Amino acid sequence: MEEIQAEVSTIELPILYRDEHFVAINKPHNLLVHRSSIAAEEKVFALQLLRDQLGCWVSPCHRIDRKTSGVLLFALTPEADKEVKKQFELRTCKKTYIALVRGFLPETGMTDRPLENERGNMHDALTRFKCLQQIEIPISVSRYPTSRYSLAEVYPETGRMHQIRRHFAQMRHYLIGDKLHGECKQNKMFEEQFQLNTMLLHAKNLTFEHPFTKEELSLTAPMSSEFLRVLTAMGMDTTALV
Repeated sequence: MEEIQAEVSTIELPILYRDEHFVAINKPHNLLVHRSSIAAEEKVFALQLLRDQLGCWVSPCHRIDRKTSGVLLFALTPEADKEVKKQFELRTCKKTYIALVRGFLPETGMTDRPLENERGNMHDALTRFKCLQQIEIPISVSRYPTSRYSLAEVYPETGRMHQIRRHFAQMRHYLIGDKLHGECKQNKMFEEQFQLNTMLLHAKNLTFEHPFTKEELSLTAPMSSEFLRVLTAMGMDTTALV
């Protein structure tokens, strides 16, 4: 972990968009958004890196998990932060993710099973998905002689903690590389066969109404080289993903 932290602390965060109100980055895998009591040992965070890189105040408008890469939006003023967070609360922001999961998914699907928060309260949650590719590889995991996987485009319509990861785990289509909600045997195989050290979930796109220009702003983040490397090694077609 120290090697990972040293690596991310020396990089310049990729800027996807910037104006006087907002800046969006393509967050790397294995980087926390901000300080958290859950990971008190961490020393490097996207918020501090971006603040130092730009030399100004920044505030994250939403969160994505440490091991998730992709679009992360920051406000550059308190007013911008307040205005865009209203859209997240009203669920008018559209989010699209790319995920690699165990098993063959149907062509399209959804799940709306409620999810429990950290206080034990149940909240509504809705996740839709579309299967982009399926592949069966000649590697045995557990009792099966081969292993099946699906690459999916995922559209969470609510924003519960670990929503995508938990919803796919409920469907037994575990996200690859998810140490908390995933399947340990699958994760171990990917570590041994493909040298994977992160989770294969990418925040591909965030679309919302710019609160000051009133224009629709659609921000897209290229997939990480690590995600693409693993897909290629598995034999999946990454042409449309680059």
